[in-house]
Amino acid sequence: MKNENENENESQDESMQQIQHPFHRQHPLVLVAEHNNEGLKAHCDGCGELLSAPCFTCIHCNYHLHKQCAEAPFYLPNHPLHPKHSYAGFVLRQRPFKNDVMVYGCALCKEKGNMFFYKCHWCYFSIDIKCDQFSSSFKFNQPSKHDIHQHPLTFFESPMAIDVFKRFSCSWCHEPLTDAIYVCFDCLLKKVSTDSFIIHKKCLDELPTEIDHLTHRLHTFILNRSDSDYLCNLCQKQHSGPYYGCSLCLFNINVECAWPRRQYSFICDACGTEGNCISYICSTCSLMVHKDCISLPRIIKFSRHDHCIFHKYFLKDLTRQDCKICFKEVRLECGSYSCRKPCCNYIVHVNCVLEDKRLYKVIEEEKQCEELEEKSMQSSIIRIIEVNEAGEATKIQHFIHQHCLVLADKMEEEIDRKCDGCMLPISNIFYYCSECPFFLHKTCAELPRIKQHWFRQSNATLNFESFKECDFCYRYCSGFFFKNEDRDICLRCAKVADIIECEGHQHFLFFDFKYREKCNGCGKTNWNGAFRCGKCRFTLDFGCLTLPHSAIHKIDEHKLKLTYYDDKEQSYCDICEQYRDPSLWYYSCSICDTSAHPKCVLGQFPFIKDGSIVSFYFDRRRHYDDLKFFRKVEGFLECSRCGKLCQEEILKCEKPACNYIVHHKCLRGHLA
Repeated sequence: MKNENENENESQDESMQQIQHPFHRQHPLVLVAEHNNEGLKAHCDGCGELLSAPCFTCIHCNYHLHKQCAEAPFYLPNHPLHPKHSYAGFVLRQRPFKNDVMVYGCALCKEKGNMFFYKCHWCYFSIDIKCDQFSSSFKFNQPSKHDIHQHPLTFFESPMAIDVFKRFSCSWCHEPLTDAIYVCFDCLLKKVSTDSFIIHKKCLDELPTEIDHLTHRLHTFILNRSDSDYLCNLCQKQHSGPYYGCSLCLFNINVECAWPRRQYSFICDACGTEGNCISYICSTCSLMVHKDCISLPRIIKFSRHDHCIFHKYFLKDLTRQDCKICFKEVRLECGSYSCRKPCCNYIVHVNCVLEDKRLYKVIEEEKQCEELEEKSMQSSIIRIIEVNEAGEATKIQHFIHQHCLVLADKMEEEIDRKCDGCMLPISNIFYYCSECPFFLHKTCAELPRIKQHWFRQSNATLNFESFKECDFCYRYCSGFFFKNEDRDICLRCAKVADIIECEGHQHFLFFDFKYREKCNGCGKTNWNGAFRCGKCRFTLDFGCLTLPHSAIHKIDEHKLKLTYYDDKEQSYCDICEQYRDPSLWYYSCSICDTSAHPKCVLGQFPFIKDGSIVSFYFDRRRHYDDLKFFRKVEGFLECSRCGKLCQEEILKCEKPACNYIVHHKCLRGHLA
């Protein structure tokens, strides 16, 4: 009998066992036989799993291997998952890099980690050492009760022990693979996941002997078996083995084709698009829908339409209709969203209207639609003081102005007045203040105080701003702004609908949130979507859509008209005398043959009112007071920043004791 000292020495020799591994030639690996929580907080470089004893580790660097991984054979004569090249052999390799493009991922788990794997000598087939260890317990080609698949099936007793199966579900019942399963590796190893064939053992062994099927409602189908080929009336292919058949009508269905939820091509009755994944069938209504379309909301409030819209599976008594978002035809026999209001033909594809969750709100009850409409009717007119015989409000109190406003249809003096709401010239019926120079177009005065702009689902509130940048046309403006949670939109942009007609183009335009093309008006790229034509590649941004149709400039005695095309090969601006791209929009006078860039005609701040208060963040001369904007200044004053003369478009401090004056361009980047 060995004494205690001899046993202790043997134990010590075993624990100090060393090996030289071919994948780690620089240092020997020492065997760690006992479990130590403190010393084993690492991962195996062979299989990638958390390290546990017994294992080999390098005392010089951070390299570890499970004993089983370290002793894995370096050559396999064949592998059951790759019978195609069973004669070629498989060699153990170590992935040099995780993103090594020369090595495919594991055929079983699809991972491409930094671990040992066996690779076929003739092709890129590979399997991780971890999956190879699992596959050694597989029962290949174990016969099942029903021979329903064209390839051999592999049996798994405990599929949840393998990570790859956690991503799949049973092809029959579509429940997780928690119990014993049969798998077709010929299908699973394909790159297309929809081709996989995996079925619970209990589902396969308990196939119903009788079924009713949507495609043949006259009679019940009986489970049969045929050793010779038979024609499946659904897929029109020859099969052998089990099938469901109607003997009265000689109508046969392959077992896979008869599955109630299966993977094949169909047109979804809920959204009208093709599906090639799991479908759900209502045999009573003859409906076939995507899994995701089962829970489509019945009513939604879409930001691009004033009323709530309802989901319907088909629409009657309508001719061809185009989607008001993508302007492609809507299949009236399939599901879509449409407006119920009389004489409103608004209709959209399901996938188009539900694509961006920021643009719609789910309505639980129909009465909420009325509440939303009432909220949007809150007027900016606080009080109507007088009305005329036609019922028009001739004297009002507006929430934005301290004095009463009076209705008029023309100016008493020939003065170029602008609306204080949209900053466009007063040209038709308007309201004015008899106590101060304040004017509003009648349409601007009647705007709602709360509005849902089609660009966002959230409500926007009407405010008055003296000097602010619009987040749509990117111009500094005075006047009315609609403000929501993340954007400020000037009134000119807020009035632009999502579907418009434009004088500069023969077709109507619609807004596309995903469009990233250059604007045909100014040549700039639109990164936040643009208005585009559904028939050609014409594109416009908000900045060009809201340009005034005419403008006045000292270079010409006539009004300059916005012009959309110049047939000259070379053109120049008569204001800056620089080259002008003839394919872009410009202002011109046909009488005097004057032409100019829009920015040269309008200036930097065409929509800012003289005397508007401007705030800024920083000035190196430490002037922190608010400034006022003026288009022109009298005298010969020097800019407080650059020292040059200030003549046009300047910012000036109006405090009596302060003579601070600056060009607007000298404060560029510091405006609030």
